[in-house]
Amino acid sequence: MKIGLIVGSLRKESWNKLVALTAKELFPEDVEANIIDISNVPLYNQDLDEDEPNENFKKIREEVKKYDGFIFFTPEYNRSYTPAIKNVIDVVSRDPEGSGFKKKPAAVFSASIGGFGAMAANHALRQSFIYVDLIPMQQPEVYLSKVQDLFDEDKKMVEGTREFLEKAVLSFVEHAKLINRK
Repeated sequence: MKIGLIVGSLRKESWNKLVALTAKELFPEDVEANIIDISNVPLYNQDLDEDEPNENFKKIREEVKKYDGFIFFTPEYNRSYTPAIKNVIDVVSRDPEGSGFKKKPAAVFSASIGGFGAMAANHALRQSFIYVDLIPMQQPEVYLSKVQDLFDEDKKMVEGTREFLEKAVLSFVEHAKLINRK
C-alpha cells in the first residue's frame, strides 16, 4: 500500500511538515508513505485546463493517482484549511480523466501553535472530502495544539505525542486497508 502525505503549509520550517515527517517514520514497513510536493501547483484556473492542461496540473494529477490513500496535514488559516490544500483538491478533482481522490481513504492531522490544534481547519477539510468522494477516517481525531511545545531542541517529537501519532497512523492504515479491500 502507498500513502500520500499532503502538507498544507508551504513554509520551509512548517510545524505541520515536521508532524508529517514524524508520521512518515511511524508507518509499518509494508506501507510506503511519501510527502507529495504541492508547492509548484499553480492556482486552479479553468483556462489553464482547456485544450492542453497545464504541465504542473498534469504532474500532480499523475502523482496523486499513484497512491492508495492520503493524510492531509494542515494548520489553520482564518478558521479554515490552507489555500495550498484547497488548490490541490480543486486541481486533482477536476482532472478530465476523473478525480484521483475518488473513493480513496483520507485523514486530517491538524496542528497549530494555538490552543485548539487547528480544529476548525480539520473539520472544514473533512467537509470538503464529501464532495470529492474521499472517505475520511472518523477516529481518532488528530488536533495537535501548541505544536511548538511538542518537539525537543533536535526537532524530535516528544514521546507521549509520538505514541499518540503512531496510534493515529496505525488506525489510518487499518482504515485504508478496509477501504481498499472493497
